[in-house]
Amino acid sequence: MRLILIRHGLPHRAGSPDGDGTGATADPELTPLGHRQAAGVATALTGTPVDAIYSSPLRRARQTAEPLASVRDIKPQVVDDLAEYDAGDRHYVPVHLMAEVAPDAWERMLAGQLPEYVDVPAFQARVVGALERIADAHPGTASVACFAHAGVINVYLAALLGLDRPLTFPLDYAGLTRISVSRNGRRSVRTINEIAHVIDLLDPESAGLPDVPDGPVSR
Repeated sequence: MRLILIRHGLPHRAGSPDGDGTGATADPELTPLGHRQAAGVATALTGTPVDAIYSSPLRRARQTAEPLASVRDIKPQVVDDLAEYDAGDRHYVPVHLMAEVAPDAWERMLAGQLPEYVDVPAFQARVVGALERIADAHPGTASVACFAHAGVINVYLAALLGLDRPLTFPLDYAGLTRISVSRNGRRSVRTINEIAHVIDLLDPESAGLPDVPDGPVSR
């Protein structure tokens, strides 16, 4: 079978100041640019069989799945275990703002490391378990699209390739990563971060991000 992993499109910056009493977690929608990136995914997969669509429960992933789901008339299945490591955070800052907003966190990410608060083995085990269950549910020649996050895709690749760093690969918004699963169960990485379909849509300066208070950085 073929597993197509897609990072979500560009979301808005979001969050609420500490101590505002809402207790809400940040779950931003896609920006207009992010929606165009999502449409590019559906175009990129024209001619590629898609037998099922799965998505992280986070809004940015679900919205990125919508154009492909509409074109193929397939209802996405939401899998909680595909959520990003920051799913419970109260702030979301897109990665392109990190160097300015949180330089220490940015340097840690450049070094290939997740934030210190993340239990990396537990996060990786959750992600690998979810994707392995999806693969096992679609044996043979099936092709499955999974819409998720940079951290999710990275830790799965790290597990498949035997890499120590959880964030080895810089993954662009709406980039495609393809995994093949042979009949004997062998997982092979075929491509990482295909972006030809969004090469002209990766400039965040076109996104119109809202100005919200600074806080812990997410992806």
